[in-house]
Amino acid sequence: MSNYLVAMEAAWLVRDVEDIDDAIGVAVSEAGRRLNEKDMDYVEVDVGATGCPACGEPFDSAFIAAGTSLVGLVLEMKVFNADSEEHAQRIAKSEIGGALRDVPLEVVETIEYEEDEDIELGSDDE
Repeated sequence: MSNYLVAMEAAWLVRDVEDIDDAIGVAVSEAGRRLNEKDMDYVEVDVGATGCPACGEPFDSAFIAAGTSLVGLVLEMKVFNADSEEHAQRIAKSEIGGALRDVPLEVVETIEYEEDEDIELGSDDE
């Protein structure tokens, strides 16, 4: 049995917005509220990053058209005592998906770690 940090990307729609920062704030706030209603305050919510097709530099994953925004959120959850990486992913997707019904989710990264280890996604310290 191992411990894992599972990161998922969520596609969040925000209606009636004019500004990217407002859309991001609303998306993070709404996702956090829905998770907290299910006592899932252990799930970290943040805005995702998308690489610029021209230069490769990351920018916030948000796009507005016709007053409607699509915001890419990153949801991180620690899963303890899972049988495998795939088992941890299924647990995280089930837990988060249950709280965020009708929100598309996709696992983007899974890291195995020791219980006393301080972990960060996106690092090459594995």
